[in-house]
Parts: sequence; C-alpha cells; structure tokens
Amino acid sequence: MEPLTWTGPLGQFLNPALYVLSAVFLVAAVVQIVLGIATGGSRVVTNPDGTLSSAGGAYDLSSTATRWLGLGLLIVVLAYIVIGIFTGPQVAGIIGGMSQQLTPVWIALILTFAVSITFKRKLGLYGKLFDSTVGMVGFALVMFWVYAGVMAGLFDWITTHDSLSQVSGMKNKVPGTPMRGAEDGEYAWYLLGGDNLARDVFSRLFKGAWVVVQIAPLATVFAFMVGITLGLPAGFYGGRLDTLLSFLANLILAFPVILLFYLLVTPEIVATGIPNYMATVLFVFPLVFVGVLLNSRYYTQPSFRTPLLIVVLGIMGWMYLSLISDAGTKVAVLPEFLDLFDIDPGILVVFVSVVFVNAPTVFRIVRGLALDIKTRDYVAAAQTRGEGPWYIMLWEILPNARGPLIVDFCLRIGYTTILLGTLGFFGLGLQSESPDWGTTINAGRRLLSAYPHPAIAPALSLLTMVLGLNLLADGLREESLKD
Repeated sequence: MEPLTWTGPLGQFLNPALYVLSAVFLVAAVVQIVLGIATGGSRVVTNPDGTLSSAGGAYDLSSTATRWLGLGLLIVVLAYIVIGIFTGPQVAGIIGGMSQQLTPVWIALILTFAVSITFKRKLGLYGKLFDSTVGMVGFALVMFWVYAGVMAGLFDWITTHDSLSQVSGMKNKVPGTPMRGAEDGEYAWYLLGGDNLARDVFSRLFKGAWVVVQIAPLATVFAFMVGITLGLPAGFYGGRLDTLLSFLANLILAFPVILLFYLLVTPEIVATGIPNYMATVLFVFPLVFVGVLLNSRYYTQPSFRTPLLIVVLGIMGWMYLSLISDAGTKVAVLPEFLDLFDIDPGILVVFVSVVFVNAPTVFRIVRGLALDIKTRDYVAAAQTRGEGPWYIMLWEILPNARGPLIVDFCLRIGYTTILLGTLGFFGLGLQSESPDWGTTINAGRRLLSAYPHPAIAPALSLLTMVLGLNLLADGLREESLKD
C-alpha cells in the first residue's frame, strides 16, 4: 500500500489555485495595511490645500481585493474538506482522511451555526455573537475542539486507532504511512504519523482534546464559583471582611504560578492528602452559591423554597461527596456503591490546582465590579424595597456584571488550557502516557529536529484552541459593549 500525500491526486487540481490565491492574498493584505497606515486608518484624508477628500482609490480597491481573495481561499479550503469527506484518503490524501474522520464534527458545527443564526435574535448575548465576524470565527474554533473532544473521548467516532496501542514498525513514521499488515476493519494509515512509542498521533491528538475539554471549562466554572461567592460580599460589605479576603487573594497571587503548581502536584505533596483537603474546601463553593442563590430568590415563598432547596442541595451534595471521595486516599467519605465518579487522582490534583490558582483573580474582578455597581440607583431602589443583601448581590449586582465576567470566563479557559499544557510539558500531574497536548509536546520535543510531526500537531491544536477562545472573548466584549 502506497503512503499518502497531504492532498493526494486532488492536489493536482486544487494546489495551484491555493498557492496562487495565498500569495496574491498576502500581497493585497500588505498593501492594504500600508495604505491604511498612510491614511491614518481613515478613509478621509486632508489635501495639501487644507480641503478634505476621500482616501478612496487604491485603498478601497485593495480592501475589496483582500475580501474577495479571502473568500476565494475559504472556498478552496472548503473544497478540500468537502471532497475529502466524500472521497476519503484515496483521492484527497491525508487531508481527505482527516476530513472524513471528522464528519460528525462538521455536521455538529453546521447544525449549531444554522440553529444559532436562525434564532439569534431570541438568544440574548449569545445570539448577538453571530453579528460579529471575529466572534463567529472564535466560536467555530472553540466548538470544533469541543465537539471533537467529546466525540473522540466518549464515542470513539473520530479516532482511527487506540491512543495507547503500539504497532510494530510504526515508530516515528511520517504522516500518511500505511500500517504493516493492517487487518480487515482496521484503519490502514497513521494519518499524522507515529510517535516515539509507535502510537497513532492522530488518535492521541483528539483524545488529548477530550482531556482539555473535561478539565479547562469545569475548572474555570469552579474557580468562578469560588471567586463570585467570596468577591460579592467583599465588595458589597467592605470593611474587615474585604481586607481579610483581599489579603488572602493577594497572598496567593504573589506566589509564582508555576512554582505553586509544581508544589501542588508533586508526589510528596499528593501523598500528604493536601490536594484532597483542598478539593473538600474548594468544591463546596458551588453548593453554597446555589443554596444562597435559591434561598434569596424564593425567600418570601417558604412552601416552595424549602422543598426546592432539599432536592437541589441533596443532589448537589451527593455529587460533591462523590467528587471529593476517593478510596485509598485521605478523603474517602462514601462507600463505593454510592460513589458516582471515579476520577483519576492525577486529574483531580490538576483540577484542584487550576481552581486554586484562578479563584483569587476572579475574586478581585468580582470585588471591583461589586464596588462599582453597588452605588447604582437600581441597587438603592432594591434596598428601599427592603430586599436582603444576598438578593441584591446575586440578583441585582451579578446580572449587571455579566458582560465583563463572560469575557473573562472565555479568556480564563484559554489561560487554563495553557496551564494544562505547561503542566503536561513538565510532566506534572497527569500520567506520562496521557494523550493531553502538553505531555505529547514534551514527548515529541526530544526528537523535534528529526521527527517534528508528533510535537507540531498538538502544538498547533493548543494554539488554535487558545486563539479561538481569545477571538470569542473579543466578539463577546464587542457585543456586550453595545448593550
């Protein structure tokens, strides 16, 4: 069986168009930037005689050319993907093979965008995101990795081989190398090559996305629960409470982040049970937040509030105990038949570390917003109505702080993703055979000069994920400022 090229026979037709369009697009983009600098970024220029006139001419022409060339590039890229989905690697090469494997992701993205754009006027800030080109690009990149991670991690729909399987003769093989002695029903190629242990880089890449999708968003949510629960009363009440909580937050922030991570995830510290005790404290904050939120909202309706709190807090309490309980550790509070989750100890330690590091920053942001918003007229009106402090904090101040918090949430997921990559790169927290991107980059860097593909693939994945989160945050910021 012949090795695959990147574009296969299809490249004979599309590659020349791609090269020409890319070169001309770069030239047009550079010309537009130069003309934009020359005109001061304005379409109106001042003539030597003091009169005003349109920059027009070359600037408008270059802008139009750049847009059309960009559209042409997008069409060519979509042609690679669409043709690859239907023809596979035999016609479209490695790109065709990957496009075909990612078919469920393309379908999920198309459905998501179709439904979101159709009902965008009814979806609040999320719907307004689709009025921003930058926001849509960022959202597409993020959701690509979310869908890919879920489908690879939960359903094995994308991966071509087991991420831990080693195949004889496939060590450090280049992308598109056919498997030796592939059996019926077994995928015939290593689409992105093999790593230094003869494992499929393509499969490990998307299994690693599942690790990121599991940890980064959930850890950020928990960090926000901690930061909001402590930041609102600190900003609202002020005084000694604010002084104490701010001191603790600044104390944590003053410690170097990487060194703090290193201390928390080293085996000696893990053996003492400190991360498990920290999980016991930090993971209780969502329980407290939801309890106070519901109690303050339905305080005047005790017949409805009490059963609601019993049911909601009962379920959340069970989930909380299952989350912190781990047989064989310092914290084992539930018998095995009641334990809902079986979390890998390495993942739990990394999760706790991320929450602990991010929570103080969220606290400071929420505290600053509360200090500002509590002076607004609608807060004074709520106090005049006789509303309680927690009702005002959670139902008056917090909703009006949602714009900056949503933007920070997206940026913080990106920051958390980088932290996870950093931990994996240094071999901390997760097991050495973990397919997470940081661990994979670290394993591939040793042979980077000879075999770059095992490290380049996860590095580009990390880059696109974080880029997408930053663009998404920019789009949300742009639309939230219009409110």
